[in-house]
Amino acid sequence: MSAAATRRLTTAQALVRFLAAQYTERDGARHRLIAGTWGVFGHGNVAGIGQALVEYGDVMPYHQGRNEQAMVHAAVGHARHLNRLSAQAVTTSIGPGATNLVTGAALATINRLPVLLLPGDYFASHAADPLLQQLEHPAEADVSVNDTLRPVSRYFDRITRPDALIASALRAMRVLSDPAETGAVTLALPQDVQAEAYDWPEEFFADRVWHVRRPAPDPAELAEAVRVIRAAERPLIVAGGGVHHSEAEEALRALVDATGIPVAATQAGKGSLRHDHPADLGGIGHTGTAVSDDLARTADLVIGVGTRHSDFTTASGTLFRRPDVRFLNLNITAFDAHKLAARTLVCDARTGLTLLTDALTGHRVAPSYEAEYRAGKERWDRVVEAALTADDDNAVPTQTQVLGALDAVVGDEDVVINAAGSLPGDLHKLWRARSPRQYHLEYGYSCMGYEIPAALGVQQAAPGTPVWALVGDGTYLMNPTEIVTAVQENLPVKLVVVQNHGYASIGGLSESVGAERFGTDYRHRAADGSFTGAPLPVDLAANAASLGMEVLRAKTVRELREALTAARAATRPTCVHVETDPAATAPGAEAWWDVPVAEVSARPAAAEARARYERAVADRRRHL
Repeated sequence: MSAAATRRLTTAQALVRFLAAQYTERDGARHRLIAGTWGVFGHGNVAGIGQALVEYGDVMPYHQGRNEQAMVHAAVGHARHLNRLSAQAVTTSIGPGATNLVTGAALATINRLPVLLLPGDYFASHAADPLLQQLEHPAEADVSVNDTLRPVSRYFDRITRPDALIASALRAMRVLSDPAETGAVTLALPQDVQAEAYDWPEEFFADRVWHVRRPAPDPAELAEAVRVIRAAERPLIVAGGGVHHSEAEEALRALVDATGIPVAATQAGKGSLRHDHPADLGGIGHTGTAVSDDLARTADLVIGVGTRHSDFTTASGTLFRRPDVRFLNLNITAFDAHKLAARTLVCDARTGLTLLTDALTGHRVAPSYEAEYRAGKERWDRVVEAALTADDDNAVPTQTQVLGALDAVVGDEDVVINAAGSLPGDLHKLWRARSPRQYHLEYGYSCMGYEIPAALGVQQAAPGTPVWALVGDGTYLMNPTEIVTAVQENLPVKLVVVQNHGYASIGGLSESVGAERFGTDYRHRAADGSFTGAPLPVDLAANAASLGMEVLRAKTVRELREALTAARAATRPTCVHVETDPAATAPGAEAWWDVPVAEVSARPAAAEARARYERAVADRRRHL
């Protein structure tokens, strides 16, 4: 190969140059596939990827993170907000930095969201062996801690020589850009190989565009789908995250407007229709609305659009009760389309919905069915209003009233982020989503600590957009470190910390399954050794301030509303801290969730919970 056709670079330098030249394209719009790189440096990547990022900072933006798991969360939040058309990379050293990636990788892959992981690895040459932080396996010398990333990655490779990067990098980009395949992608990089030079072909660094397809359904499958929809008397659409990823919201609305079929949403799919659309029934499943779950129990056809049909959505197999209920799944991934023994439309959501609308011309559900679900929606809207509204502006707010105060402050363009605790249930039931990207719930993995770093990723993806991270005190304590990054980068994220002195969600669940709220409150030990003493004197507002945030404390509903208004207008990272009234004001669960209960116990609480469990589990069915 002639000298003019090659460029001599280290493996790390070549990788950074390659990543900077990768693009996605869908519907004629081009996006950077790898928009930037998050990194924490140690001996396993500082001289390789670290040096390369210094060398090519003009083409690859670098973001300094504080925690490796949090960096993945930030990258995932960024990718989700941009409908998976743009991703970010995360680099770490060998050892604990690499294993800290595992939780974030699992979250990305479970949620079908792209992120590129670049952990350092042992010396490929074994010249330094065992080096600092290297795992030694007595029978498998090629095993490292990075192998923990294999089961949570959609693609994994260890680059043990420079030229191996060429084929592997191309395969990695294919997976990241393919909506049917995407998730976490790991390229483990031995630290000696990162720094090794090689003569790279110039073609490797040319701009490369990965076209994101919109595949159409098979004609026979489309004809069958039209037939079963026309035959259904009580069809119900379950909208999942695939509606958003495909930017299919308008296509869904066109189908609904034409046919009158109502829509219930999963956590990932909420906002597929605006909350005030007459066919939007809100959330479905264990954390769903009464109107959605009532219709689900009597539906004769459930049309899943871009959903995985997770356990919460199906109420652990107890929600869709009609004996003759059938399923039709429209999904770009065949694995998800075939769930629940469904008829399938393996296709892009927007393409499939548009073709369905055209093929269903003239078809509409019965007026009595429309009247039924619209009346149910009106009843539920009154429930929502009561839960969100405070009668006394001078009272300590409940958690649902915190959501009501926020609802009164945000605009259509605001993004609200949450992932874990009791807030996801309250939000799924009660939040009035006004735009497709306003409701940002990570509930595939429901990972405590996701919210704050994800807010950074979303803020990077949408500068100028008000971005809110809602966390309880338990979640805050899991992962507040990226507050420092927000301050450093002057990302004006808005953090709302709801202080209720413990794990409120798990506390309630513990009580319901006979575990008596054991180990779920943040309290001093009492004389008997139990955690039933006074609340711990933890000041999370002071902690956020110590990390550089502007902090606003609110003790009443009025103060909360004022603080949220000020936070929305702030141009620097701002925290609103509010201690809530523990009184439950959220509607109870409208459907069951299977959490196994001790089969035998001498404690009455567990015995009573087991009796309730056996009654509930008797309603489970397998859809065959």
